[in-house]
Amino acid sequence: MARHGDGIYLRGKTWWLDFRHDGQRHVARLGKGISRTVAGELARVQRGAILKGEAGIGRKRADVSFDDATKEFLKWAEANRRTRTVRTYRQCLEALAKSFAGRRLSAVTPFDVERHKRTRLEAGVRVMVNRELDVLRALFNRCREWGKYEGDNPVVKVRRLKESAGRLRYLEAEEIEQLVAAAREPIRTLVLVGIYTGIRIQSEALTLRWADVDLRRGLLTVQSAYAKSGKTRTVPLNRPTLAALRALRERTGDREHVFARRDGSPFRSIRTAFQTACRRAGLKNVTPHVLRVYRGQAERSMLSTAYSPFPAPSSSVRKTPSASNSSGPISF
Repeated sequence: MARHGDGIYLRGKTWWLDFRHDGQRHVARLGKGISRTVAGELARVQRGAILKGEAGIGRKRADVSFDDATKEFLKWAEANRRTRTVRTYRQCLEALAKSFAGRRLSAVTPFDVERHKRTRLEAGVRVMVNRELDVLRALFNRCREWGKYEGDNPVVKVRRLKESAGRLRYLEAEEIEQLVAAAREPIRTLVLVGIYTGIRIQSEALTLRWADVDLRRGLLTVQSAYAKSGKTRTVPLNRPTLAALRALRERTGDREHVFARRDGSPFRSIRTAFQTACRRAGLKNVTPHVLRVYRGQAERSMLSTAYSPFPAPSSSVRKTPSASNSSGPISF
């Protein structure tokens, strides 16, 4: 068997091509009863065809439209992400569709993504721009993983906007008293829950069901599906919060969600109602997130025992199921 440096050899009367590329061996029959010169020409043609096929040349590369990619991405998100995250994805994709709907992913270039960013900035949108870029980057990556798109991710070449950490607003005890007095139900009870439990308002408090609140033992459970950590945790309730929840339960009857509208549907957002309460209380630059900040502030500085009767830090949060072993209400 005669072998040559160009990767061809003669076995009997038949010439063969045998070479390796990127660790993979390729063997092809060239012909029988031909000269070495002809075998060499055939080998060059055969080798070129193999290399073109591996590089995606000469075959149709996987590609998908932005609209179809959006549908598949949302299906994946609904199965793997929390409800609130899916809602954010959907909002971002709706904004992205205004720039990329009807196009294939291969037709989206870094310049197109940069133009979308500029258009959103000119429309006065700043906070959501980076969220939209993140979602678009994730969409391209998922489609590549699923084999629906073969190409570069154009978002990696687009610079994100710089985000300011902003000034952290703290509430004083007197401001908390004013806010609680100005708020109407169920926002008043929601404010107390946010202040004295430290749970997240949008993702954890608004998704609470009465099945998650133990009014007898004075415990509130945040389910893993809505917790940022992905783990279920149980938080003790102090006397003011427990009393407010009991009163709210009596008024709402057999509704499923703790914080619900008159028709029983859960609140999706409390921004308008919360800002109305802040305006009545004469408070400025206050958001629902500030309620969680107040709990941490009070625990650190031991402010206002009348309005921040927290338990000791070591027992402020209990992981289930050990918390269920409590035999009575939490006393403060």
